[in-house]
Amino acid sequence: MRIFVAGAAGAIGRQLVPMLIEAGHIVSGTTRSAERAAWLRGVGAHAVVVDVFDADALRVAVVEARPQVVIHQLTDLAAGFGPEQLRANARLRQVGTRNLMEATVAAGASRMVAQSGAWLYALGPEPHGERDPLLDPTAVPDHPVLPGIIELERIVTSTPGVDGLVLRYGFLYGPGTDDANPGDGPTVHVVAAANAAARAVDRGVPGIYNVVDDGGSVSNARAREELGWQPTYESDC
Repeated sequence: MRIFVAGAAGAIGRQLVPMLIEAGHIVSGTTRSAERAAWLRGVGAHAVVVDVFDADALRVAVVEARPQVVIHQLTDLAAGFGPEQLRANARLRQVGTRNLMEATVAAGASRMVAQSGAWLYALGPEPHGERDPLLDPTAVPDHPVLPGIIELERIVTSTPGVDGLVLRYGFLYGPGTDDANPGDGPTVHVVAAANAAARAVDRGVPGIYNVVDDGGSVSNARAREELGWQPTYESDC
C-alpha cells in the first residue's frame, strides 16, 4: 500500500515509518529538515521536504506520492510546551490539517489517520469513552490546545469521500519524548502509539479511538476491539 506520512520524522514518526516499511508499504514522509530527510531516506522512505502551511506545495507533494492512505502526525512542539508553543501547535492542527485534507482529496486517497489528544474530556464518569464530551470551548475560551483538537477532529471525521480515523493519544513517553516513564493523566508509550497508527491503516471503521495505557481515566476498549491494538512496546502490526 502507498502511504503518505505527514510529520514522518517526529517522535511517533520515527517509530511508525520503519514499522510501515517493514510491513511492506511504500512510504513517503514529510519533514522541514534536510537532516531528517536524510534519516527518512536511510530507513527506506521517500523524503518530502515541505511546509504544511504551503498549501500548494503540499498538494503537489501528496498528489505526486499517489497515496491510498495519509497519516497525520504533524506537531509544532520542537521548541517546548509553553503557551505560545501550544498555540502554534493548535494553529498547525487547524490550518495544517485543512491543507493536508485538501491535498488528500486531490490525490484521491480514501483514508486518513490523524493524531489527537485523550486528555481533554469534560468532567464526568470515568473511564471516559470516545462518546464522552470534550471540554466546552465556550467555558475555556483561552485554552491553548482545545481549539486545534476540535478543528482537527472535525475535519478528519467529516470530509466526504475520506474515511477519517482519529487517534486520541495519551501523553507520550519513551524514546524521542520528554519522559522516559509515564507521568500523570492518560499516557501511552510512543512505540504503542505508532503501532496504533500502523494498525489503523487498514483496520477499524472511521471514527475516534482512545490510544492510552490500561487502568487510567480513559478507556482504550475500542482500540483494543476494533484495531486489535494493545498498549505494548513491541511492533506487532
